[in-house]
Amino acid sequence: MNFITLCLIATPFVILMIYISKKIRNIVILRNVPAPKSIPIIGWTLTLIGHNEVSLFEESRKLAKDFKGIYRLSFFHHDVINIYNADDIEQIMSSYEHINKSDLYHILKNWLGNGLLTSRGEKWRKSRKLLTPAFHFQILQEFLKCFNDETDKFVGHIEKNIDECARDIKPFIVYFAMKNICETAMGLDKIDENTFLDYREKIKNLMSLYFQKLQRFWNRYSVFYNLSDLASREKKLVRDLHNFSYKVIEDRLKTRKNSFLKMKKMAMLDLLLKFKEDGVDIDLKSIREEVDTFVFEGHDTTSAAIQFLLLVLANHPDVQEKAVKEIDNVFNHEHRHCTQEDLSKLEYLEYCIKETLRLFPSVPFISRACGEEYTTTTGYTIPKGTTLHMHVFDLHRDSKVFPDPQKFDPDRFKPENVATRSPFAYVPFSAGPRNCIGQKFAMWELKTVLCGILRKFKLEAIDKTEDMIFQSNMILSTVNPIRVKFVKK
Repeated sequence: MNFITLCLIATPFVILMIYISKKIRNIVILRNVPAPKSIPIIGWTLTLIGHNEVSLFEESRKLAKDFKGIYRLSFFHHDVINIYNADDIEQIMSSYEHINKSDLYHILKNWLGNGLLTSRGEKWRKSRKLLTPAFHFQILQEFLKCFNDETDKFVGHIEKNIDECARDIKPFIVYFAMKNICETAMGLDKIDENTFLDYREKIKNLMSLYFQKLQRFWNRYSVFYNLSDLASREKKLVRDLHNFSYKVIEDRLKTRKNSFLKMKKMAMLDLLLKFKEDGVDIDLKSIREEVDTFVFEGHDTTSAAIQFLLLVLANHPDVQEKAVKEIDNVFNHEHRHCTQEDLSKLEYLEYCIKETLRLFPSVPFISRACGEEYTTTTGYTIPKGTTLHMHVFDLHRDSKVFPDPQKFDPDRFKPENVATRSPFAYVPFSAGPRNCIGQKFAMWELKTVLCGILRKFKLEAIDKTEDMIFQSNMILSTVNPIRVKFVKK
């Protein structure tokens, strides 16, 4: 046997041994991180399979109470470090070493490709730099026109369907948020309701499918997943969503080429198409990925925030009254559209929004990949490649940072109170270099719709906040309908 043949035989064996030795080292190191009891080798895998969106959310809250800011879950050879204390979260979010999203987000790849949410490394940096101008002040001013127009329609819709809204406001809010995001992202201002609802339903079905995909460990391996019913269903849903987006892009391109067709409003899609026209290295596939990402991140999160805002304001009439008084002072009781100057003056309303997002963060967890081995502030060594799962929901309910954490108290966000705590104790839009690029967009949208509703209606509670049953499939929601009584002023 000559030397070359020997090397060819030995190389795979050596690579395998190196891989195994690294895995063994990681297992030994991570044993020091506290963990719930689980089956040897299998770990928490079977427990995950036995949960649905509701029970998994409840189990996660129970584990957060049992441990102190950090714990480990194992799934065969894969370890997930769950973190919910501000100091450890600051280490992760403020660092470029841990800037990449974890493999958890890989389930979105077939749909969102390498959009801003899922991309890594240099691709993410280029996308972030490219998309930042889309949220410039002047562009947001254009978006504010859309927020005002859609709020008028939304308020009118509530007025016509007051009894139905009292039974469940969710469908109305989802439609409003989807309309807003489709107009600002895609430029769609004239499209029938059934098309919107079908598009939204496909996204909802896809997210439910992704939970099942994530829940079953064997779906991590393409050889098994591609043989499953989930794979064929995902393929069809993704194809339909992509076809919708490409059709919108195609129509927008035609509109831009026909100079006699005046563009009424600038959408995010128009900015991306202009970049392409100006010679920026971006193809139609990348444009579609960014628009799809913006629609996904921008409609469900906003919808959830509005639902919880109406619920808590209805349950706290004293807070609602104070917010209404501020709105009346800013608008001088005039029924006109919001301006940027108006929104900047609504400080107490912003406190209400922030406190709602503290209690009910639209994105209850954020997951990153450990880019380099490091030691947490709590003294645990975390090997490179480990999944870092940050629980925003539990972070925001840390009694050491937020006394009486279950209480709804907007005054927590007065400047003098904010100054007493870590900026990483409150991260509804993430934080650090990979924070949410659209947080100003979201705040303007939320303030605008609340102004429209609170100037027209008094909110009265039907259900208590504490009676809500939560579920999480990337976005926080409730199993219960959101029932609020709208009393016309």
